[in-house]
Amino acid sequence: MQRRDFLNLATTAAASMALEPTSFAANPDVNAPVHYPDPAIEIVDPRFAKYVVFNAAIERLYTGCRWAEGPVWFGDGRYLLWSDIPNNRILRWLEDTGEVSVFRNPSNYSNGNTRDRQGHLVTCEHDSRRVARTEYDGAITVLADRFQGKLLNAPNDLAVHSDGAVWFTDPGYGILSNYEGHKATFELPANVYRIDPKSHELTVVAGDMEKPNGICFSPDEKKLYVVDTGASHHPGYPHHIRVHDVVDGTRLTNGRVFVDTGSCTADGIRCDTDGNVWAGTGWGGPGFDGVQVFAPEGKLIGKIHLPETCANLCFGGAKRNRLFMAASQSLYALYVDAQGAQTL
Repeated sequence: MQRRDFLNLATTAAASMALEPTSFAANPDVNAPVHYPDPAIEIVDPRFAKYVVFNAAIERLYTGCRWAEGPVWFGDGRYLLWSDIPNNRILRWLEDTGEVSVFRNPSNYSNGNTRDRQGHLVTCEHDSRRVARTEYDGAITVLADRFQGKLLNAPNDLAVHSDGAVWFTDPGYGILSNYEGHKATFELPANVYRIDPKSHELTVVAGDMEKPNGICFSPDEKKLYVVDTGASHHPGYPHHIRVHDVVDGTRLTNGRVFVDTGSCTADGIRCDTDGNVWAGTGWGGPGFDGVQVFAPEGKLIGKIHLPETCANLCFGGAKRNRLFMAASQSLYALYVDAQGAQTL
């Protein structure tokens, strides 16, 4: 074999290995085989056993991000998009090949992503301080960038109601430094907003949180869950996931603490079809990085342990039973016996 042919073969093999998902458990060697059931999946309450596939393991699909966020599944294209905020890009993972490519660069330091009821990508952008929709032809439509004449802070995460309204959080992390956006002055409080699908009017639906962050609806849309990550910059402030009753699909009442995550912090959240809340967690030391799952009454029932802080997650795959986890520098996945409440 010629030296050139050998080098080409080696390069091709290395690239192929880099794209292939690898199993992951507590062992830091992600290439090591995993003994079933995966020891990184912890049943805290017997109810969680219902959702555990005992011959499925956590897989690392990609690594190479600086802060992975905002995963969103596109079933019609069989791919996942997610944000790599400091690298100012959105990445795409293809289900059939495992290939990862750049979907958008620059991305205006995008954070949270979701899909609207027509299947468009809807994105929170830090640098442009806006919520934007990607049209079918790739054009960008600004859904919101100001409230009462003042610039939004840095929209963070979002959820779409069945009536088409976009609900989003605006804690302003993207203007605290030049790492995930750019330094700028806050012009507005940290609010939760609703964009009306017909009038496009922006209204404040919650203004009583320090740093509203992850957001999702219950399966019946009668409740809205919002994470308050106020403790990230203010010691002693909340480590809460809050829940509100949704009235007429347009406003919130009876805001209260759903769960106090204690010594760790939740970030992105999603509901499954049974009403359990799956939360990306971290910042609490060993044993807290990964995903925590809470029953509808707020009791912790399960954990998925990762070697990195999990910022956000979503359900995807053909049967909506594959949990994708954007965790610090990597993207992970796990098949579960649960389905995401969001249908797109």
